[in-house]
Amino acid sequence: MRMQHEKNIPPVISIVGTSGVGKTSLLEKLIPELTRRGLKVGTVKHHMHRFEMDKPGKDTWRHMKAGAAATMISSPNRIGLIMNVDHDHSPDELRAFLGNVDIILTEGYKRGQNPKIEIFRPEVNEMPLCKEDAHLFALVSDTTVDLDVPQFSMRDIEGLADLVIDHFNLVSAQSKRHLEAAS
Repeated sequence: MRMQHEKNIPPVISIVGTSGVGKTSLLEKLIPELTRRGLKVGTVKHHMHRFEMDKPGKDTWRHMKAGAAATMISSPNRIGLIMNVDHDHSPDELRAFLGNVDIILTEGYKRGQNPKIEIFRPEVNEMPLCKEDAHLFALVSDTTVDLDVPQFSMRDIEGLADLVIDHFNLVSAQSKRHLEAAS
């Protein structure tokens, strides 16, 4: 089943699973596969505990400690944003901060409402977390599980990328510009 997403609004897909199942490892393989196919990928790491992105004593850290509500660091290669917030932002709320990307992959947000790819390892937990979740659209596991969603091994990154591209009807931003110019 293909999902239509609003034009120029990248879909958000959450990579979920318990700690230690390989979410980051899967993203380290899936991101280059999607970029190899011409897609610009944005990511969001969901963290449930307080964290500091900048090191104590550095300028942005000092700005925040002085009371800034938000501080940004910019260089020719990267931009980093640190902002105080009043709630745990959903991936949809964070989408505006990610610029011109074709797809957003999150690591986490297992209770969220976005489509999910769960990584399941029976040696880590008994049952998939999203077994009853209507937002689960794929399972990555080296064990076959009785679920009505496409299943992939941890090694089948190309197959998983094919599903994501087809499921969300993805076209790279570069291809979109060519299509719009031809119309």
